[in-house]
Amino acid sequence: MPDHRDTEPGRIIFLNGTSSSGKSSLAVELLRTLDSPYFHLSVDAFNAMGARRAELLPTPDDLAAALTRMRRGFHRAIAGMAAAGNNVVVDHVFSEPWRLLDCLDVLAGYDVVLVGVRCPLDELRRRELARGDRQPGTAELQFDLVHAHGVYDVECDTGAAGTEDCARQVRDFLARRDRTAPTAFERLRALTLPAS
Repeated sequence: MPDHRDTEPGRIIFLNGTSSSGKSSLAVELLRTLDSPYFHLSVDAFNAMGARRAELLPTPDDLAAALTRMRRGFHRAIAGMAAAGNNVVVDHVFSEPWRLLDCLDVLAGYDVVLVGVRCPLDELRRRELARGDRQPGTAELQFDLVHAHGVYDVECDTGAAGTEDCARQVRDFLARRDRTAPTAFERLRALTLPAS
């Protein structure tokens, strides 16, 4: 078996925004736009990997704990892909503070570029209705929560710019970023996690 302990970790482009803000579409466009190969890791895809037989689904009382375990596993899968040398584009929703805190902990030491994916609330409502696969009101419930931490490396507004333009914004940021400046994850880690 090959020894990969000297493999350079991959970069993580982390997209955070509400449901229906355009994260998945942006991730797909980034895979087309970026100059290196990336994998798209989506929390929705991890949600879809679970059991489908009714008798194996968590009970309503166990659902919150089951979702927390899945999301904690998702965060560790991101780290595993990057540790193996893969560049990844992640789409996730920091709708609960622990999700961000867990990512700050698990992804310490990795090159994480945190992208805020914003969209006006009226447009989020319109998109939810048009999609038909989301509980109406989900994006509105998440709206004030997902960006509450307030710190990003780059932000884009999918209500004001198309997916291609937003992908170019991220690509252009990567091309000009100051690698000596602390990343958003490093700044947030310093603010929120105790020194070890």
